[in-house]
Amino acid sequence: NSKIIAINIENKKVNSVIVENRLTKEIETIACDFCISTMPIQELIKGLSCPVPIKVKEVASGLMYRDFVTVGLLLDKINFKLEDNWIYIQESYVKVGRLQVFNNWSPFMVNDENKFWIGLEYFCNETDEIWRYSETEMIQFATDEMILLGFINSGENVLDAKVIKVPKTYPAYFGSYSEFNEIRNFTDSIDNLFLVGRNGMHKYNNQDHSMLTAMQAVQNIINNVTDKSNIWSINTEEEYHEQK
Repeated sequence: NSKIIAINIENKKVNSVIVENRLTKEIETIACDFCISTMPIQELIKGLSCPVPIKVKEVASGLMYRDFVTVGLLLDKINFKLEDNWIYIQESYVKVGRLQVFNNWSPFMVNDENKFWIGLEYFCNETDEIWRYSETEMIQFATDEMILLGFINSGENVLDAKVIKVPKTYPAYFGSYSEFNEIRNFTDSIDNLFLVGRNGMHKYNNQDHSMLTAMQAVQNIINNVTDKSNIWSINTEEEYHEQK
């Protein structure tokens, strides 16, 4: 429940971070030997205590993101047998982009095996109307779309629900991204700062690649390697292969 409000840098090294507890509003300074960052690049650059070149600030502020709303619905029954983890929705008369079937990730994600936890995923921007919906409005909206798609018959099938909004979920390759090397060159010059993960690197990695960047950062720390190129080189191949 804390957020980073400043990253203190001296002699091209992070020596501490300042955090604020969102609940108590208490502020604490935490000394560090290394800093591994997964925070969005925009927030990272804003939080650095050292002088930041104007060009780096401009590129960081111009980075673009897609935001994300997910609505979990607990259903007593569903009209179709769902065997996939994700189902992409192409119908133009609804806004939901994908359904996630939590039962199929693991049976332990559902307390009652006769019930269904379905996650409706909405890809949007923070400026969109759907982002401003209250939890009650969003649950009703998702329920109505499940009825429209034929997955359930009525709102009575919904036993419980939860809405989660995640800003800056998807880093985008437009806006100022073509000049991203300005940011990379600057942050790489801070010896003990390692950027990892999807938001930390503003790179649309999948989960495996994101975890691998973190593992490589740790290996660099263990081996006293300050060159970050082996982290940035993860998932740069032109073709992406998945084996079934």
